[in-house]
Amino acid sequence: MFTIKGKTTDWEVVIGLETHIEVLSNSKIFSGASADYNPTVAPNTQACMVDVAMPGMLPVLNKHCVEQAIKFGLGINAKISNHSKFARKQYFYPDLPQGYQISQPAEDPPVVGRGWIEIMGDDGNPKKIFIERAHMEQDAAKNKHDMHPSKSFVDFNRTGVMLLEIVTFLDIKNPENNSYITSPDEAERYLREIREIARALGVSKANMEEGSMRADVNVSVRPVGSKEFRTRTETKNMVSFKFIKTAIEYEARRQVEIYENGGTVSQDTMRYNQGDGTTSVQRSKENALDYRYFPDPDLLELEISDEEIERIRKTMPELPAATRARYINEFGLTEYDAARLTETTDISKWFDTAVGGKKERAKAVANWLISELFAHPENMDITNKITENADPDAPRIITPANLAELVDMIAGNEINGKQAKEIFIKILDGERGTIHEIADKYGMKQITDTGAIESAVDEVIANNPAQVEQYKSGKVGLLGFFVGNVMKATGGKANPSVVNEIIRKKLA
Repeated sequence: MFTIKGKTTDWEVVIGLETHIEVLSNSKIFSGASADYNPTVAPNTQACMVDVAMPGMLPVLNKHCVEQAIKFGLGINAKISNHSKFARKQYFYPDLPQGYQISQPAEDPPVVGRGWIEIMGDDGNPKKIFIERAHMEQDAAKNKHDMHPSKSFVDFNRTGVMLLEIVTFLDIKNPENNSYITSPDEAERYLREIREIARALGVSKANMEEGSMRADVNVSVRPVGSKEFRTRTETKNMVSFKFIKTAIEYEARRQVEIYENGGTVSQDTMRYNQGDGTTSVQRSKENALDYRYFPDPDLLELEISDEEIERIRKTMPELPAATRARYINEFGLTEYDAARLTETTDISKWFDTAVGGKKERAKAVANWLISELFAHPENMDITNKITENADPDAPRIITPANLAELVDMIAGNEINGKQAKEIFIKILDGERGTIHEIADKYGMKQITDTGAIESAVDEVIANNPAQVEQYKSGKVGLLGFFVGNVMKATGGKANPSVVNEIIRKKLA
């Protein structure tokens, strides 16, 4: 829980998130225009007459978009509604050519009803975050205000692309239910989990950098221990995990300062200022009634059978939560390791490819990924197809096959841990070839011949009689001295476990 120390009491933050993800589909939700929205595409080249609301143009619902919504709903453990409606959400803005947005109102059940996902809470334990709904709606156009000193332009390429709006749930009637977000860190974990569920299902790219995932952040504060939900503010269209966390913390502190000075927080829409990490009032918050929802007369009610829901369920891949459970139960990994390895779908695929179904590899591969490769993401390649780079200046790619070969050689006593790290560094520095080839090239293969190791041990013992007597008299910590000297004498190639065993026997 994120708390703020006040003058007379400590305060806690309550966070609600409305997350929009652009749904992957060949065409838009209500027209046949391309839905492959890309900021690099020429403006107004992917919009048709339906999108720009030419008279007489009627919307036609895209069945694939509905299936994508159902799939996502199943991914967040939600109730899928058999009956739902579309409505017109009335407001006027240059990016909305119809003068309304086709959406699904909160009062009627949308396609995706109440659900939940699980994240790691701030206390280190699993925590369910309840989701009120995920409803379908059409995206708006994109306003451009920086192309002319006195004019604004509108690009309609994005208008009509399907959005899923995912809304977290605050149980006002049951304040003891605390399955909601209570810190900036939990907000980030929640959003990352939503992103990876969408990606794993192929529902959305969910890429904040390109705008295919964005969030409206609702923040309120209350004294620690209070069950009251106070007035909230909403900071809209946030497209960065870092900025979202900064905005939550700043806005919470701003509200605490208002309350501490005897003021009241007004229900405002806020603007986030990237330059200094602050928030400022953009406009007074609209109430839902201002939108004047009414059923869309051009769209029939949506009917979804239980058979159709089950058909879609059977097509779904393993989701991040199930992947984490598999890593813990089948591979014996810790909850921390499992969480790190499922931070993105690409990482979990990389890990599974490197493990290759061999459970004995799992822990070593996990350790190398988390402790070494995560520090060099530019050197990872999930495709496992790149063995050489055409560009000599490009980062050397380490494939899952490379890492599997490395951990297998360590397990087979062909190289030791120190040699493995040296090989790893050489790869990062641009060395070409397989792990075996690099080890052979630099003479890094481990000495496992007990006869050769025993000769080195005998020489070290003969050259250090004083230390031998001290060891035998009880200074067993000197074992490391002898091991170190033997490793030095063998150029670091001797198998450390074999060295330890032989020294212990000879000095017994």
